[in-house]
Amino acid sequence: MFKLTSLNLNGLRSAATKGVADWVAELAPDCICMQEIRVQASDIEGRFEEMAGLKGHFHFAEKKGYAGTAIYTKHKPSQVVVGWGDAEFDAEGRYLELRFDTPKRKFSVISCYFPSGSSGEERQEAKFRFLKGFFPHLVALKKEREFVLCGDINIAHKEIDLKNWRGNQKNSGFLPEERAWMTKLLDAGAEGAGLVDVYRMLKPDTTGDAYTWWSNRGQAYANNVGWRLDYHLATPKTAALARTEQIYKTVKFSDHAPITVDYDFKL
Repeated sequence: MFKLTSLNLNGLRSAATKGVADWVAELAPDCICMQEIRVQASDIEGRFEEMAGLKGHFHFAEKKGYAGTAIYTKHKPSQVVVGWGDAEFDAEGRYLELRFDTPKRKFSVISCYFPSGSSGEERQEAKFRFLKGFFPHLVALKKEREFVLCGDINIAHKEIDLKNWRGNQKNSGFLPEERAWMTKLLDAGAEGAGLVDVYRMLKPDTTGDAYTWWSNRGQAYANNVGWRLDYHLATPKTAALARTEQIYKTVKFSDHAPITVDYDFKL
């Protein structure tokens, strides 16, 4: 099995103080994709190059203490792709792709941190720019290779993906335009990208069990007033190899829960 985990950390250094390395060692994934690492190269040196025997690769944001992505892996990649070619969002460290290619196979693991639009109209417009540019990138990538994109997508796709869907229809993360983008991404027709929401393939009907993020306000976590914002998005052939999933709701390194999917293949 290929065990692949995704986790938004809200800061690698903060998560380290909460024992993330010990948890990764116990989980023993083949790869763990991290988002919002909020560190620079100088913070990594001598401290975070490896975690639980996994080798780390990173895409740092230019702005200190902001965004950033990482992948820790048991297997040596054939190529490391930092950024997806958009200057605005590559400066924010939002995309890291590890390629594990062989003569018989082209396969990538991607850690991606989609922008949030919740802080105001300016960031929501940035989020829409990201979605517009990122869609054709994924379409092109799917034509040439198999992949799994793990990440904090910052979109709850359907009503079953958040507790208070009625009251959030005008809020970032559940806007009609964002949900339509996800629908198109998962559409196997001529206009869609034809990717697969792996968790929903395995668990088509779960509601409260599916949430991966809870607001720090009020008693959202205690009352499970959550959102499903963290995804595995895979090409169809790879998604078909997904066997089991797990969301670790009691693991609290940030306001997000880690999610793991086991795929029936080996690198």
